[in-house]
Amino acid sequence: MNSVREESGATFVRPADVIARRIDADPDIPPAVAALVRAALAPPPGSAESTASATGSGLDGVFLSAIRVRGFRGIGPETTLELPTGPGLTLVTGRNGSGKSSFAEAAELALTGGNRRWDGRSTAWREGWRNLHRSGPVRVELELRTDGPEPALTVAREWDAEEPLPGGTWTQRRGAGPAQVFASGDWALPMELYRPFLSYSELGALVDGKPSELFDALHQLLGLDELIVAHERIRVRRLDLERAARTARRDRQTLLTELAEVADQRARRAVALLREPNPDIAALEGLVGDIAGGPEPAALRAVLALELPSAERVAALATRISAAAAAAAAAASPEIAADLRVLDVLRAAYAHVTTHGRSGAPASDTPFSPPGSRTSPDIDDHRTAPCPVCGGGTLDRQWLLETAAAIDGLSVRTADLVRARDELTRALAELRVLTGERPPALAAAETAGLDTATLGEAWARWVGLPESEDPHELPDRLRVVHEHLSAELDFVQQCAGKELDRLDEAWAPFAPRLTAWLRLTRTVTAQAAERQTARAAEEWLKAATARVRDERLAPLAGTARWVWQTLRQQSSVELGGIHLQGNANSARRVRLEVTVDDVDGAALGVMSQGELHALGLALFLPRATVAASPFRFVVIDDPVQAMDPAKVDGLARVLATVAWERQVVVFTHDDRLAEAVRRMQIDARIVEVQRRERSVVEVRLSSDPVHRYLDDARALLRTPQLPRTIADELVATCCRSALEAASLARAKRVLLAGGMDHQEVQRRIDRAQSTRAMVTLAVLGPGHRIEDLNKQLAKEGRWAVEVVRDATAGAHVPIDRDLAELIADTERFAEWLAG
Repeated sequence: MNSVREESGATFVRPADVIARRIDADPDIPPAVAALVRAALAPPPGSAESTASATGSGLDGVFLSAIRVRGFRGIGPETTLELPTGPGLTLVTGRNGSGKSSFAEAAELALTGGNRRWDGRSTAWREGWRNLHRSGPVRVELELRTDGPEPALTVAREWDAEEPLPGGTWTQRRGAGPAQVFASGDWALPMELYRPFLSYSELGALVDGKPSELFDALHQLLGLDELIVAHERIRVRRLDLERAARTARRDRQTLLTELAEVADQRARRAVALLREPNPDIAALEGLVGDIAGGPEPAALRAVLALELPSAERVAALATRISAAAAAAAAAASPEIAADLRVLDVLRAAYAHVTTHGRSGAPASDTPFSPPGSRTSPDIDDHRTAPCPVCGGGTLDRQWLLETAAAIDGLSVRTADLVRARDELTRALAELRVLTGERPPALAAAETAGLDTATLGEAWARWVGLPESEDPHELPDRLRVVHEHLSAELDFVQQCAGKELDRLDEAWAPFAPRLTAWLRLTRTVTAQAAERQTARAAEEWLKAATARVRDERLAPLAGTARWVWQTLRQQSSVELGGIHLQGNANSARRVRLEVTVDDVDGAALGVMSQGELHALGLALFLPRATVAASPFRFVVIDDPVQAMDPAKVDGLARVLATVAWERQVVVFTHDDRLAEAVRRMQIDARIVEVQRRERSVVEVRLSSDPVHRYLDDARALLRTPQLPRTIADELVATCCRSALEAASLARAKRVLLAGGMDHQEVQRRIDRAQSTRAMVTLAVLGPGHRIEDLNKQLAKEGRWAVEVVRDATAGAHVPIDRDLAELIADTERFAEWLAG
């Protein structure tokens, strides 16, 4: 056992450290893969693992000294279970409901914050954690001893009257120091790796469940959880990366299919780009950012941008033209018209003379100035010039004076006509500005599918308005053409708006979708190398984990085989290798190499419940007792259930061996384990737990049943309140029970030592239906008659015959014998049987 334990202990190095060393030793692992595996193995900041690794738990050599409970489960008033600190075996016995399991659950709750026995149970089960007979605060407390300068450590959990189970205060105290908040982070990792608690429900769950549950249980026993967590981190990241790549491919195909149905130049361009094996991301980004959307939407927007002068402005100009034309017509009599023509001629002649006839001035430097002007040349400086019209006359100074006078007169007579004509000219000039030119947008709109022919004709008439010959008709034409053009432009703009809305409505939903696809595609492209690294890291860690798992399982399987071999006791099931197949993300099962009657078989299908529980213990003890564990104790609750007597003997041997180096505390309601320990003379401390009224729990050292019955008999003799007849009957009953217990112990010891198997021994005991039959089996052995008992007892003395007779009879009828003497002879008889 020691060699096996040392071998298994040597393998329990932190799995992350094992993998780190293998990474260092693997020359073929790519650096990126190695970095990803190391990162996955690193615990998240703030987790229990990181806290424990950063600060160190400071736990080592932890033993239990006492479990103190008040108001919890089956224990009402405060009760303390004292435990010998150090290696050794302690059995805590008591009938069901005595409160013994409450101590085990309290210890687990104090150190772990939970209880595996409650997992999966109903709410009513979990709510029953408070004792029904005890109101007020609830407290569970553990006294521990650890290695180090301050060995005394107390861990306590206390709840006020109304606090729920997850609440309460959780404290720890070193020696006589102050209480501090319980350092759960220091305990979490070692508790997960080397869990020292095993309840009856866990014992069954280890093997009596789904194949995957047994796989997970064994995987946890191997302490490989952090490798599984690391593998899951890589797998989840790889799945996220691959999911993003698949999403990008799927969205690209969806966009291609849907955009092909959109009558929009941007959609057609996007389809062409998306069909490329490696789409031009920059071009697609430019396409998404193209607000105009190409020439067609641009032409439509240009049509929408066209504007005409307002009707008010057109009306005002028409009125102005009309007024100017009317004024010109009113002022343009034949005489005034003739005067204006003469005036024009005289002004031209006067300008000619003054420009070409002035002495000392170049012809080109002296412009015409009307008479009376400050800039008029001095008539006296003028030289005589020939008449340019008749060629015979002379245009002298006198002609200039006369002509200037004529010009002044004619200017006054023609002033109204000149002003009217000037106003009309200015109005027509404004009209030219107003009508402008035919806009190029009309031609572009035709390429966008708009019918602009009528609008173009109307716009041509509008542009041609300034060329009208009759100004009197122009104002009306101006109004009519403007009204018609406005109606045509409004109609075309409505059509353009609808077409633009149609194009935008068809394209608009795709712009954000393309934007999202582009963002995802850029991310997927950037993560391509990481995807390959994640796949390679996952495969590498999976293979490395399988190797570490097999290596760790081998010594544990050896210890498990030793435990099983010791526990199985006459079972026909032979346990060989233990193998884990599958992983966390595939079909998981445990393959046990077993033979049944030397024939290969499926273990779980042929094992009895007792054998399954024995296998559960064989799987639990190797992990809980590895050398690397800081816990030097194991607490096992009710391991005896469903075990036959042979396996109970095997269990006693296993527990005794484990107790050489560990503190083993076993809670059981089955007296067979205590009986086997006594019979096999195993060094153990047996404690009995009894529950009185109102959840008053008593803890006392238990002697063997014989002495316990005799002690009870003496206590009855010392009870004066009991009537004599009742006391006599009860004392005789205790003596008879002592004889039966002593005979039972001798019968088992002798028969088993003689080679009889446990099942046959049990059958012989079951057939001994009376006290005398049991004594006969113990004294004479199997196959003898009860009638022969007295003859054999007489060889020891008359007292032996009488004690069996009186103890048997006195339990039913009064006997004439001193009861103190009966007790003494009963004790003497028991010692004789034990000798």
